[in-house]
Amino acid sequence: MENLAKRNIELSVIIPVTERFDPVQELYYKYKRGIEDVGMEYEIIYVLDGRYPDVLEILTNLQKTEKITVITLAKIFGEATALTAAFSKVSGEVILTLPAYQQVEAGEIPGLVKAIDDSDMVMARRWPRKDSFFNKLQSRVFNFLLRSFTELQIHDAGCGVRVFRRQVIDEVQIYGDLHRFLPITAHRQGFRVKEVNVAQSKGDVFRRIYAPGVYVRRLLDLLTVFFLVKFTKKPLRFFGLVGSTIFALGLFVTLYIIGERLFFHVALANRPALIMSSLLIVLGVQVIAIGLIGEIIIFTHAREIKEYKIDRIIN
Repeated sequence: MENLAKRNIELSVIIPVTERFDPVQELYYKYKRGIEDVGMEYEIIYVLDGRYPDVLEILTNLQKTEKITVITLAKIFGEATALTAAFSKVSGEVILTLPAYQQVEAGEIPGLVKAIDDSDMVMARRWPRKDSFFNKLQSRVFNFLLRSFTELQIHDAGCGVRVFRRQVIDEVQIYGDLHRFLPITAHRQGFRVKEVNVAQSKGDVFRRIYAPGVYVRRLLDLLTVFFLVKFTKKPLRFFGLVGSTIFALGLFVTLYIIGERLFFHVALANRPALIMSSLLIVLGVQVIAIGLIGEIIIFTHAREIKEYKIDRIIN
């Protein structure tokens, strides 16, 4: 097989294999046709998040005739870690991520890659959606919540088909399950992100109902992104707001109870409300203190934190 190191790679294609995947060989050839139509020298990197012996065997056989690289992780670490492992091995300046299952028609790939000309990152939006009403409802609610606290008008955060420049992964960190929010964190850091409508794959229309724990994790992910977008550099604003609200509530109840004692001679003994209000005051002070500690940490490491992107330097 041709040595990848000797080829001038322009496009790096990453396909993470997690718990959900379609027939590997069939999907590979579909993707390959779309990738070759781009007209760029490319490499394809599969990264297996855990041990998938059947998938590994198929990919190993494909390597005999196809120019692909296979990375296997020792155990399941999550898709964000799998992508990060693949990012460290890419050679191209343009990176395309594709899911190991059908989401968009492979023929849409050339248009997506071309759209990167005037952007730093291009997201695929499956439109029009062919899903069931329940799938559409889930997607609309999730993306509406994302749009409500970010400046990026995102409509399909669940689509894993994305094209971006190498500089994005050099400067934006992902971890946990935050890979699906990469466009938001990249946009927050000053990169140009846009969404392009593409045809949804016919194999992506089945009804998706997840376990209750998945929906809870998605809500927690939304909370994490909300905090990262709004308060990462200014934690006191978040903790101060929450702490001040709790403190004010506790103080109000305490003053009310004290007023009852002074003016209406109501005994303070056997008043659970007094204990509760006192605890609220203490809790409010502690939450504010957490925010202050966060501010001190941010201040101490401010020189190490890069929160901007230089677009051009003109001499």
